[in-house]
Amino acid sequence: MDEKTARNKKQVPEDAKQQQLNKYRIQNTGKPLTTKQNLKFANDSEILKAGERGPGLMQDWYFFEKFGHFSREEIPERVVHARGYSAHGEFEAYQSMKHVTKAGFLSEAGKKTPVTVRFSTVQGPKGSYDTVRDLRCKAVKFYTEEGNYDLTTIAMPVLIVQDPMKFPDVIHAYQSKQDDDIPTGTGAHDRFWDYVAANPESLHMVTWVMSPRGILRSYRMMESWSINTYLFVNDQNVATFVRFVWKPVLGVHSLLQDEAIKLGGIDPDYHRKDLRRSIDAGLYPEYELGVQLIPMEDEFKYDFDILDPAKFWPEELIPVQKIGKLTLNRNIENYHTESEMVAFNPANVVPGIDFSNDPVLQGRLFAYRDTQHHRLGSPNYDELPINKPLCPFHNNTRRGFMRYRIDVDHVNYHNNELAGNTPFTTPPEEGGFLEFPKPVEGRVGRWRSESFNDFFTQVRIFWNSLSPIEKQHTIDGFSYQLGKVVSEDVRKRNVDLLANVDKTLADIVAGNIGVERPSGTHVPVSTRYPSLSQENTPKYAQTQWVGVVIGDGFNGQEVKRTIEFLKNNGVFVDLVSDKLGTVTGDDGTKLEVSYTFITASPYLFDTVYIVGGNARNQAKFMQNAFKYVQHAYSHFKPIGVASTAQNYIRRSSNNNLAGVVFAANNPNFEKEFLQVIAQHRFWDRR
Repeated sequence: MDEKTARNKKQVPEDAKQQQLNKYRIQNTGKPLTTKQNLKFANDSEILKAGERGPGLMQDWYFFEKFGHFSREEIPERVVHARGYSAHGEFEAYQSMKHVTKAGFLSEAGKKTPVTVRFSTVQGPKGSYDTVRDLRCKAVKFYTEEGNYDLTTIAMPVLIVQDPMKFPDVIHAYQSKQDDDIPTGTGAHDRFWDYVAANPESLHMVTWVMSPRGILRSYRMMESWSINTYLFVNDQNVATFVRFVWKPVLGVHSLLQDEAIKLGGIDPDYHRKDLRRSIDAGLYPEYELGVQLIPMEDEFKYDFDILDPAKFWPEELIPVQKIGKLTLNRNIENYHTESEMVAFNPANVVPGIDFSNDPVLQGRLFAYRDTQHHRLGSPNYDELPINKPLCPFHNNTRRGFMRYRIDVDHVNYHNNELAGNTPFTTPPEEGGFLEFPKPVEGRVGRWRSESFNDFFTQVRIFWNSLSPIEKQHTIDGFSYQLGKVVSEDVRKRNVDLLANVDKTLADIVAGNIGVERPSGTHVPVSTRYPSLSQENTPKYAQTQWVGVVIGDGFNGQEVKRTIEFLKNNGVFVDLVSDKLGTVTGDDGTKLEVSYTFITASPYLFDTVYIVGGNARNQAKFMQNAFKYVQHAYSHFKPIGVASTAQNYIRRSSNNNLAGVVFAANNPNFEKEFLQVIAQHRFWDRR
């Protein structure tokens, strides 16, 4: 490696991006109020008037500056993925991937790269809610030593379209109607399901969305896939097909449909707050990056087309190799500049990563940059602090709205002699990007490959792979969404389509939504892949949220010991009572109350620890406490019962108390309670 190449491969310092952003971070607290030109101002409360009760004056330039900026504070929101949230972190490579890619950030074990991540939903506007049933996106911007690399993924391994030409149509069908702008943040309406019935390739992703995958518990528990097929290219110019997947260390976990809907009203920012709380507590979200690799010569080896974005690559056939870990360790400090203005583009790659002929990927290479030009108002959006690469960049682009950089040389064209033909191009062997010479053949035309036309085999495999409880929740998802459809014809056409996936599924849904059972039956496929189910996902107590229902007079030693044990094991604990302030135990122990029964719903918590106690209005307190217990039990959540609260839940012939742990006469209560918290749900409960 020559000196120039070695210089280009210099590792980026771990905090380099934050150091860069610090140049733009401004602290206004404790400073005098000024205009944009730093003129200190004496009155910021009244406009300039002719007399105390007279008219305003045109010469009030300060009002025009203040209000004029206010009127222009918002920028166009994203057409899709408008509802989102971001965090900062770092990616660390597990091993060298030089044998398949020359990408510098994957070149050696332990190499760290700063990143910014944005999570988002798809359907709703910026003001919609977090827990809606939807597909979700996770976009990661790697600030590498070779430039920015953007990896965009979604929370299921298949896309709803097979060709980018259809993307505007499916989004038009999915989003709110033009006449009344209803509904917000849901696909439970006639237009979307009419599209699904008329476009059978959409059924695969729709089935994933109707499954528990469509209503995730947390961004921290979100598995996501690149969907599109990319290329890894190594130093020998050998290419390999690759798909990416992020595996959350905490496992993949979901809400129940009832919870997702109710939380939309109780706390629209549920996922945002969850992400911030975990990072603030130092319990950083972690995701392992996996790759699935297929040699170029094996392109036609499988019974599905590896370039079809509506098909997944089964892990059992094409294993996932984990190559690094992403850790989110810093919250954003300004939503607008660090999340709303961050711009991702799958065309932002580094040497060693290239594009396959995946048709949707080909369309995305145009669409993303065009979208950002419109949304951020200038082709210079790359110079915004959150989008700016860490390494310097040099080219011949100039001018445009909001140009930040001051290019001081007057030669801005290529080729040239006046500037020694600089900026100069870089050969591939010295780190320059050169497209991989993929072979192509055929005639020009608007084609769909015949290999894309199997719409039901993989959906059937996904259904076969689900556990019984996942199947029931998927039936619930279809039944709720299609039950909102007014047109009987649209409902009927969709259950007819579902029959191709599973006849029993279609029959049950048909019965739930009031249409005739379909006459057809499912495709004859019995294959199942355990990797597609959440049943065997990792489960931990860490970062689960426990609501402690408590009043005065509790067993001080027992409760304090339990709460400290849970917190020491990374569990979030908050006290809920009839009023804010403190509650006092039988030994004088005082504990701070975080929420009241008015400000916190049992839907917010993963687990309930029922302590009981005394209150000003004892009957009302007990009524609220019973509500917490009943909710937790009916939603299969873990329940811990303090020795002072045994009367709130008792064993009977109608229940088996699965996942309920009692403290009375139980020296191992804290450990057993932690174990059931780690289980998350108890589906065998009755």
